[in-house]
Amino acid sequence: MMLSPDQTETDLSWTQSDPETVLSELKASCVSDDPMDGETKARSLSQPPLSREEKRRRRRATAKYRSAHATRERIRVEAFNVAFAELRKLLPTLPPDKKLSKIEILRLAICYISYLNHVLDV
Repeated sequence: MMLSPDQTETDLSWTQSDPETVLSELKASCVSDDPMDGETKARSLSQPPLSREEKRRRRRATAKYRSAHATRERIRVEAFNVAFAELRKLLPTLPPDKKLSKIEILRLAICYISYLNHVLDV
């Protein structure tokens, strides 16, 4: 095969008979190191990059994130309530089954600890 003066050896790869080689070279030339798709590239060209705070806000706005956060919060509140219930069992009150608020439990615990310290000191 003769080469014309304006034709280079790189043009020969397109005339090769092996379609897999041509296809792999085409993919290699089209694929960039940037993993963004076409829509993301177009958006990134028209808008400035997002700040860290804006990225955080967008991530937290997703339903998956809100659901996971709500689940974590329920577990945290349940553990908090269990801890108050255990503390309540250790405190002497009359009547023993009296329902106390969390602040009342804490105040009673403070008084009871002070009383026990006084008993130890005497």
